[in-house]
Amino acid sequence: MSSIEDIADRTAAGIALAYRSGEASPVELTECVLERIARAKGDNIFITVGAARARAEAKKAQGRYEVGAPLSPLDGVPIAWKDLFDVAGTPTTAASKLFSGKPAKTADHACVANAAAAGMVSVGKVNLSELAYSGLGLNPHFGTPVNPNDRKTRRSPGGSSSGSAAAVAGRLAPCAVGTDTGGSVRIPAAFNGIVGFKTSTGRIDTTGLIPLARSYDTIGPLARSVEDCILLDMALRGAVTTPVRRRELSTLTVLAPQNVVFDDADEAVVENFQRSLEALARAGVSVRHEHVDTLDEILEMNARYGTLTAAEAYNEYRDLIDSDKVEVIDRRVVKRILDGKRMSADDLLSIQRGRNRLIPKFHAQLGGALLVMPTTPITAPEVAPLEADDDLFHKVNLRALRNTMLGNVLDLCGVALPNGRDANNLPTSFLVQAGHGEDERLLGHALEIERILLDATS
Repeated sequence: MSSIEDIADRTAAGIALAYRSGEASPVELTECVLERIARAKGDNIFITVGAARARAEAKKAQGRYEVGAPLSPLDGVPIAWKDLFDVAGTPTTAASKLFSGKPAKTADHACVANAAAAGMVSVGKVNLSELAYSGLGLNPHFGTPVNPNDRKTRRSPGGSSSGSAAAVAGRLAPCAVGTDTGGSVRIPAAFNGIVGFKTSTGRIDTTGLIPLARSYDTIGPLARSVEDCILLDMALRGAVTTPVRRRELSTLTVLAPQNVVFDDADEAVVENFQRSLEALARAGVSVRHEHVDTLDEILEMNARYGTLTAAEAYNEYRDLIDSDKVEVIDRRVVKRILDGKRMSADDLLSIQRGRNRLIPKFHAQLGGALLVMPTTPITAPEVAPLEADDDLFHKVNLRALRNTMLGNVLDLCGVALPNGRDANNLPTSFLVQAGHGEDERLLGHALEIERILLDATS
């Protein structure tokens, strides 16, 4: 019989299966997870640990299993929350000193409440880039979460959902919830070697969430498998069933752009991506290699006018940025928000009209295919040089965000999947994307794509 430590390393679905079979109980597994979190206190991953709530929820879940009446496929499974979500009894900090002294919230965010209704066990709230505005995950206030893939050299955990990804990769929780505005679920998933699902805008209601850029903000899970992401998507939305069905790869066509997405890419990223494509082709996937003009046009639009994210971030945080409180905000976050302050009404309208033109143009080329590319052109960079040089930080941040940002501008949903390692044993990642509202089709194909990628790297 497996030890509780081994069971805690399984996927969320695998843990729930252990409960149903009697191999483990929610109470003992939750205690195992809480002990791991306590031992990892110095890793800067958790901002708040909700041990009392976790134990109470685990005890209730155990009672349900004892009478054969679990609430959902994830009843009793531990879950962690990016500290943008309200969890009753704790403050919501956005990993900022500006909010850390605020009173505790009196009610759960809708997603937290939905997960609780599905029987999940909330173990606490995790770190992030301050105000969720960075793809690298550095935080000067709460510390930068440790990327568990390299214990000798501090590496970026990705951002902004840094703690969410590090908690899953570091075996502190089987699953966590983050947000994605320009890559903030997918980049941490890539840098940590786990699965991240960026949902379509509006699929999961963001009302009540601390915002960054409302036009792009989405909520999504980080987990150890696509199956977990499907079950978490269901739980977060308060759904009791899912229409996702496994899809045959022989019916799938993917479009791999030949421009933009490989620019300045690490050699291992390119090699692993090409190997993944070859494995998919052998499995019956039709692969199209094409130049995608809209990707160049997005970069040109950003360079000329700025970004919608910067404009909306300034609108959200203008009262803070234009006050003396700006002194306590991460200077790198301030710089990015001030980029939005400098934008004109003409810039903003040009971006909005550009999106309205580029999205249908892109889909005319995509047809019924899925878009595939490396999730990030780089593996997790070292933290020390980024902390020492702000210009380098901003250069590497834009490089990390470059591929994922394209999907936000084009209003896509996406799944980031591990697809190998580089010479330093750092993960690379394969990004699969579909049009807005095609989440179920995407996830159905991702189930099979994940299987092929695992076989190709084993």
